[in-house]
Amino acid sequence: MRVDHYERVAQAPVTMEGSSGCQVRWLVDEQQGAPHFAMRQFEVAPGGYTPRHSHPYEHEVFVLEGEGVVLEGDLEHPLRAGDFVLVTPDEVHQFRNTGQAPLKFLCLVPNSSASQPVTLAAECSRPVE
Repeated sequence: MRVDHYERVAQAPVTMEGSSGCQVRWLVDEQQGAPHFAMRQFEVAPGGYTPRHSHPYEHEVFVLEGEGVVLEGDLEHPLRAGDFVLVTPDEVHQFRNTGQAPLKFLCLVPNSSASQPVTLAAECSRPVE
């Protein structure tokens, strides 16, 4: 068993092309003894966004703080604390902070995702307006 506080886990910038103002903390993964799933905590600065991308695995998101939107292809869904999202395999998606404070969310992915491809959307280098 591991019990800790998320702020004691190092935060690192998200360096994937097409992201802006994103930080990630790897809270739980194989290195901590979790054989199947990884839990990450993302923080997106006001005006920031993740890349528009897709991948062949699902992931689940739970919004902790802030306001934003998740794009499902070209469809925009508003997000606020307490909302959750299921991103199914191969869905083009992007998270954007539309509020004045950081958007914080948990994201769970299978550990096997580390060896699977991520496809950036053609317009990933700029946010959708």
